Amino acid sequence: MRLIRALCAAAVVAAFAVPAAAQQLTFMTGPQGGAWIPLGGALKGMWEKEIPGLQIQPTPGAGIANVRGVDEGKAQIGFGNSSTTVDGIAGNPPYPKKVTRACQLANLYPQYFQVVATADSNVNSFADFKGKSVVTQPKGNTAELLTAEVLKINGLNYQSLSKINFQSYTDAVSLMKDGHAQVFTLGTTAPASSVMDLAAARDIKLLPVDDRTMAELRKMNAGYNKLIIKAGTYPKQDKDVPVIGYSTHLVVACDLPDDLVYRMVKIMAANVEGMAAVVKSISDLTPKDMALDIGVPLHKGAAKFYKEAGAL
Repeated sequence: MRLIRALCAAAVVAAFAVPAAAQQLTFMTGPQGGAWIPLGGALKGMWEKEIPGLQIQPTPGAGIANVRGVDEGKAQIGFGNSSTTVDGIAGNPPYPKKVTRACQLANLYPQYFQVVATADSNVNSFADFKGKSVVTQPKGNTAELLTAEVLKINGLNYQSLSKINFQSYTDAVSLMKDGHAQVFTLGTTAPASSVMDLAAARDIKLLPVDDRTMAELRKMNAGYNKLIIKAGTYPKQDKDVPVIGYSTHLVVACDLPDDLVYRMVKIMAANVEGMAAVVKSISDLTPKDMALDIGVPLHKGAAKFYKEAGAL
């Protein structure tokens, strides 16, 4: 009888001990066909391997939606874009209120707002979007927001187009291949696998950002900057193309334990090669790059690591 009681007691203790030791976090990544889903998988693998009891559930997401998700408690980790996250901290549209519960974990790599047109579309500038069928990402994505802003700066809107489509990268490429869209806008790394896929089937061209559009965007949000997609990045691209740029970064819930966040960012800094295997532009990432102030408050756990690393 004593043995049975002892075994029952041990079972009860074990039942309560496992949830206490385990920590489950939701990680909002990106749209299908982009870099954030595989990069999220790489981060999940390294964090779970090095932090006992940590369990991470990745879910699809988008820059703006991810920051809102963390702020609203629907997730604890999310990829973001520096420009639109700063909008959230300020409470600017499309955010309904100021973001107060999402803290900076790390900057990662530059993002390129790429405007791809079929070679026979007669689209050579943003103003030429008028009357064309355009495909961009679903609402809540930074590229969709930028598409609307670029149209507005050039005296257009979605109603000025023959059609606006909100699709994943994969479905967007299908629309372009089939001739149902003439312009594809996306914000991701360069080269983008989706654009390479499209270029294998159709002749395409990248549209450069003009100085007026860039200047107007920077007035609205200093988080935007001009980046260059080097000649040869895509098939038949024989010139450098200036485009709108911003940075991919990671946010975490501000109330995550300091020690956990400290370990997460320390693991990232020690595994740059693992992240770079997914996104090549991460290969030269340093703690100082990760700690760069973009206007989003640092989590205390992350700040502790960056101070120890001499990055702050």
